Amino acid sequence: MTNAQTVSAAVAKLYDTYPFPPEPLLDEPPPGYNWRWNWQAAYSFCTGRMPAKQVIRILDAGCGTGVGTEYLVHLNPQAQVVGIDLSSGALEVARERCRRSGADRVEFHHLSLYEVDQLAGEFDLINCVGVLHHLPEPIRGIQALAAKLAPGGLLHIFVYAELGRWEIKLMQEAIALLQGDKRGDYQDGVKVGRQIFAALPETNRLVKREKERWSLENHRDECFADMYVHPQEIDYTIDTLFELIEASGLKFLGFSNPQSWELEPLLGKEPELMARVEGLSDRQRYRLVELLNSENITHYEFFLGRPPLPHHDWALDEDLLTAIPDRNPCMNGWPSQCLLNEDYQVVNLSPEMFQFLQACDANSERKTVQDLLATIPLELASVRELLTQRMIILTPGSR
Repeated sequence: MTNAQTVSAAVAKLYDTYPFPPEPLLDEPPPGYNWRWNWQAAYSFCTGRMPAKQVIRILDAGCGTGVGTEYLVHLNPQAQVVGIDLSSGALEVARERCRRSGADRVEFHHLSLYEVDQLAGEFDLINCVGVLHHLPEPIRGIQALAAKLAPGGLLHIFVYAELGRWEIKLMQEAIALLQGDKRGDYQDGVKVGRQIFAALPETNRLVKREKERWSLENHRDECFADMYVHPQEIDYTIDTLFELIEASGLKFLGFSNPQSWELEPLLGKEPELMARVEGLSDRQRYRLVELLNSENITHYEFFLGRPPLPHHDWALDEDLLTAIPDRNPCMNGWPSQCLLNEDYQVVNLSPEMFQFLQACDANSERKTVQDLLATIPLELASVRELLTQRMIILTPGSR
């Protein structure tokens, strides 16, 4: 076998031993949402508007046990979903998970990312979470996915960040050293890793980091193995991340956790430094955040797109007034004046804002913002606030 085949076989063995993610199977749709897996919310985040079509094809590339796949089906009621994975054991769990929860618009294939060209057609949304960094050739992997992305489509990616995983890398190497020729025996690796953590003093940096960030999930062997005894992992910095992105040939549309990339919380107390920030490129700003806040940058999650893609900022009042509003489907607690937004942050709506969102829900006649404001005592500035909070999604109207 080639080196890539050897690594792929080792990765498949890990996930056959420890199917991942290990979330329980349910006899009902999964709770909550991840807005990045909702076509309307994701498209609006990337372009500023509601997508023109809802009947789409979605690919979950490296679906594992189908946790994300199940959400993709339930959050996108008009989509056909395809899941692929290298591990036959994980795919068995994925099929059963989706069968039990009624996620019936999905098909699974036992394929690696490198083999995605064997699937027919193109996809409007491709989800690839926690996969590319486990490939021996991630550039080849992202290029294979890019080739299956339809014009106007979105690719959502999650990969590891090097600086925020420093302690993890140290523990990975320590386990490998103590395993010796038993490396590749993943059950032994989990045993050794747990013994190391039990032996180290409470003041040890690796122990403290594990308890602060990872221990709640790592009580499950599947999670511990995925983190500490994985046979293949490539961690990125901003510089190497954008090398990967540029190799895809796709357009970078932004990090899907933009609040993590703000410099104001880090340097806002020093206006002179913030003035210097103005002279930096976007990529330099990202690198500065990574350097100053490395312990909280453990991964990168972002969207890429294949043009043509629209862009709407709704800066002009006339554009906003003639737009057709829909309520963002990713809310928890609706209908209520106090609810959780798409990022599960508490939002308190005024009575008028609440009335406006109710009107958006009942807007079968596709009335414009201006039409709705004719009967609701809400200022246009408050509509902008709802838009900024991503509580509404807009469709351009005709002037």
